[in-house]
Amino acid sequence: MRLLAMDTATNACSAALWEDGNVLAYRFEPMKRGQAERLVPLVQEVLEEAEFDWENLDGLAVTIGPGAFTGLRIGLATARAMALATAKPLIGITTLDAVAHGVPEDERQGRNLLVVLDAKRADAYAQLFGPDLNPLSEPVAALPKTLPGMAGDAPLMLAGDFAASVAVHFGDAVPLACGDGLPDARVVARLAAAKGLPTPPEPPAPLYIRPPDATIPKNGGKLRP
Repeated sequence: MRLLAMDTATNACSAALWEDGNVLAYRFEPMKRGQAERLVPLVQEVLEEAEFDWENLDGLAVTIGPGAFTGLRIGLATARAMALATAKPLIGITTLDAVAHGVPEDERQGRNLLVVLDAKRADAYAQLFGPDLNPLSEPVAALPKTLPGMAGDAPLMLAGDFAASVAVHFGDAVPLACGDGLPDARVVARLAAAKGLPTPPEPPAPLYIRPPDATIPKNGGKLRP
């Protein structure tokens, strides 16, 4: 299977071209903003490096959240537009899954894995995975001090871009995964290939765990007289 995968959901922008277990081309740029300007050029770069045309692809993959609302909209809107223009199916992968599967098995050493992502507020996005990386909980938005209760008593490792910030609530015995804890398009492609192409093709929906910070004005957004 040949897939073009992309991610803009958190603090990075990445794209990868994947074929039958091999990464043919890959770009990753850490950034807090600017994904709207960089995503399409990154996609063009990986296609050109691998000398691939759009018709060579079997499908596309994109992260669906949770994450930054603006980043999610950029990635999903771009991926949907590309899928529509090329008549290719689009596969959605959660950011929590992507981060979890980016932690090597020998690093996890049979531990449960709690993935914690920065929600840019007092809470954090979190999900607990077993040693086999099967989910043990639903994705949630929770206050950092409540996360130890979510993790239970089994051996544990923390991963994600907010793991170091919440580690104080767990004590010294809980190790942190190496790396930046951000979703990676290479992992998104691998998970999408394992998931398979949707039949019939349907655009994935964003995973919003909590409502956006913005609210509708009381006057409905009308201009003041």
